[in-house]
Amino acid sequence: MNIDCIINTHIDSRQIAKDVEAVVTSFNQGSMILEAIHSLCCQTTPPAKIILVDDGSTDGESVRILNAIQSNHNLPVPVTVIQQPNAGVSSARNTGIRQAQTSMTLVLDGDDRLKPSYIEEVSQILRNHPAMVAASSWMHTFGVLDATVRPCGGGITAFLARNCCPATHILRHEVWEQCGGYDESMRAGFEDWDFFFSMLETTPDAFIRIVEKPLIEYRTAPASSNVTSMEKRLDLMRFLIQKHIGSYRNHVTEALLGIESISISRLYGWESEILHTLASGQEPCSLSDEFMAHPSYGDGGMAAAVRIASSNSRCT
Repeated sequence: MNIDCIINTHIDSRQIAKDVEAVVTSFNQGSMILEAIHSLCCQTTPPAKIILVDDGSTDGESVRILNAIQSNHNLPVPVTVIQQPNAGVSSARNTGIRQAQTSMTLVLDGDDRLKPSYIEEVSQILRNHPAMVAASSWMHTFGVLDATVRPCGGGITAFLARNCCPATHILRHEVWEQCGGYDESMRAGFEDWDFFFSMLETTPDAFIRIVEKPLIEYRTAPASSNVTSMEKRLDLMRFLIQKHIGSYRNHVTEALLGIESISISRLYGWESEILHTLASGQEPCSLSDEFMAHPSYGDGGMAAAVRIASSNSRCT
């Protein structure tokens, strides 16, 4: 994609979402940033403005594209380019949101894209519900994974066990100000989960809504930050729990049951996969063999091993 594709996008000024500005963050993302901006310009209700914050890109192609965007005054949606020294995605998002002047701000990573109706559908439910602090949609992943991911949204209790909202979302600017924005010390991941916590803690009735359509096109890659952050998941969760200890203390039952529900769901999924492997006459992997030889106790593991062994014995 080149910048001419964006220039040639026609926008009816009557359709602009005048209460929404978009903040797009980038770091060495080359032409992917053009795809993100193009997806904003192709919205059924485009944003009033795009604020592109580059977090210290060093790649020559990325810098060339950023300069081309900055120097072009024929883009269908006004674009302001801000270049800052590398400080992490939280800092880049805060920088952009700080410049936004509308009541709602869309946050979009520079390697992702939006389906045409994203702003129209997501911003409307925010307008309709004053207690809603942010809103987003389901995601369609592309790249190494082709799937539909369906986060559920909810109030503070829904977020205790897992993050229930995509990083791409539309937020209320006043709530961003009230909660202090993104934590810029978080550079290893989970900064969006932490931010949602902070917004949901602003008022007792705060909640986040999800449009049940895959309106976000989320790029997946083996080395993406979403994947690499899983290597530090326990440390990051410890940080979240300690930072938001009041919410966890006030809702400890919901937190523990939420984690247990996730564990049970994954255990049954793994159990079904093992049974399918055995029924197909295939050998299970070494980790499954190890589990069957020494099933875990007290977490449902032994019961799963008994069910697997019983089913296998009936089949032989």
